[in-house]
Amino acid sequence: MNLKEFSARIGLSQTTVSRALSGYPEVKQETRERVLAAAERFGYRPNVSAQRLATGRAGAIGIVFRGGGRFGPHSSEFMGGLSTRLQEDGIDILVSTVEGAGDEEAAYRRLAGSKRVDAVVLHSPACEDARIPLLRTLGLPFVVHGRSDTALPFAYLDIDNRGAIAAATRHLADLGHRRIALINGDTVSTYARDRDRGYHAVLAERGIAADPALLGHGEFTDETGFRLMQAFLALPAPPTAVIAGSMMSALGAMRAIRVAGLGVGNDISLVAHDDVFPYLSPENLVPPLTTTQSPIRAAGGRIGDMALRLLQGEPVESLQEVWPVDLVIRGSTGPAQA
Repeated sequence: MNLKEFSARIGLSQTTVSRALSGYPEVKQETRERVLAAAERFGYRPNVSAQRLATGRAGAIGIVFRGGGRFGPHSSEFMGGLSTRLQEDGIDILVSTVEGAGDEEAAYRRLAGSKRVDAVVLHSPACEDARIPLLRTLGLPFVVHGRSDTALPFAYLDIDNRGAIAAATRHLADLGHRRIALINGDTVSTYARDRDRGYHAVLAERGIAADPALLGHGEFTDETGFRLMQAFLALPAPPTAVIAGSMMSALGAMRAIRVAGLGVGNDISLVAHDDVFPYLSPENLVPPLTTTQSPIRAAGGRIGDMALRLLQGEPVESLQEVWPVDLVIRGSTGPAQA
C-alpha cells in the first residue's frame, strides 16, 4: 500500500505518519510507536523518494576523506560498520575524496549548500580542528570520530587513546623495560597527541628518562613500521620494547626485527594497537601479538547510530562517548633481556 492508504487505515495524516517513520522529535513517542507497530503489522514500507519529499530530508549521511589514494584498512573497516548501521534505517552514505584542506572545506560547503546530506561524519580530528566551527557555521549537523580541543560542544565517539598507550607502556615497564620506543601518528591529530601523553606520563611515573630518539611518527603502514623500527635498531642503545600504533605498523616492525636476526618477544617485546581486522588476527601471528584492542567497525556502527539520534533532536551533550580499551597480553612481550 502507499502512504495515503496506510495513513487512512491507521487514522493519521500522511504528514504525521511520514514524520513518525523519519524520527522527527516533534512526533510524540506513543504516536511513533503506534505507527511503527502498524507498519510492521501491515507490512508497509515507505517509498523513499516520496518520504524524502515529505520530510525535506536527503536521507543520506556524508563523509569526506582527504587523500583518496590513502583509503586503507582502517577507513574500510570504519565504513563497513557505519554503512551497516545506516542501512537499517534506509540511510545512504555519500563519500567524497579530496586532496587538501582547502578542497575539504569546499566539499563541506557544497554538501551544505546542495542539501544532499542531512549530516556528516568528521574523522581524524586535529587538536584544534577548523572543520568543527566551519560545520557549525554552515548549520550542517555532524558527529566526530575522535575529539578536538574546542569550547563548542559537539557529538563525538572516541577511544581512550591516552589510557591505551599508558597501559601498554606500564605493562612493558613492569617487565623491566626502560628503553621503550613508540611508533605513533602525527601529533597534530588528537589521538596521536593523547597517545604521546599516555606514554610520557608512565615514563615519568616510573622514573624512566624519555629519549626523543625512541619516538617515531608517520602513517600507519607496514612500510612506515619497518623503516622506523630499522632506525630504532640502529641506535647506539636500541630499544628493548616497542609500542606500535596499529597492526599494520606492527607488521613492519616485526619484519625489521627479524631482518636484524632478532626474535619478537625474546630479544625485543612488541605491543600493538589493534582496531580488530577480520583478516589480521594478532593471536594467529608468530608469536601471538600483545595488543590494546578496540574494534573500529563497532565504532563506525555506533557513530551511525549517534548521527541518527542527532537528527532526531537529541542534544549533542548526550552524544559524547569515550570507549575504554582492553590490553590483551600474548606472547610478543616478555621480560627485558639483561
